[in-house]
Amino acid sequence: MRTASTGQQSTERTDRETRPTGASRATPLRALGEVPWQEIRDSTGCAAGIPLLLNKIAWGGADTAGAALDELRDRVCQYGFVVEQATAATVPFLWELAQLPHVTCRARIIELLKNIADARQWENTATAYPKLLNHRENHVVWERAARQAVRARRGVVRQLQAEQDAEIARASTELARSLGE
Repeated sequence: MRTASTGQQSTERTDRETRPTGASRATPLRALGEVPWQEIRDSTGCAAGIPLLLNKIAWGGADTAGAALDELRDRVCQYGFVVEQATAATVPFLWELAQLPHVTCRARIIELLKNIADARQWENTATAYPKLLNHRENHVVWERAARQAVRARRGVVRQLQAEQDAEIARASTELARSLGE
């Protein structure tokens, strides 16, 4: 309930990032704790920093979210085509964020999903160098799992294509083409 102004300055902080309350707050990223981030790797080593980046994307302002997405991209889809072990685990959260109207970098998230769906760097390299498949850390398996994670939620693409935001609609159309939709 709002009250009339008393003429005095408020002591309430207004520079904090705000999060929705109730059900809408509980829904996004609620499964982050179910992923063993400490046990999987991204391009920097341990993937334990990924949940913080996803939360910054979800709840940060435009600058914070954009910077977090840039860092996340470097960790899970370096150079736009080299995926890591943590990529497949990250993809469902990217799909969630792409659907949230308050997230400020949704089109860029969809572009990242497209990059992951198109990733075939390790698979192509393994064609020329089959011994790559014998390594303990099998990047080809990670790449395929990441592509499968994107495809698993492809039903969301039509919803995103119908968005009023032209950037989101364009990125979604490109993703749909990559997925053969």
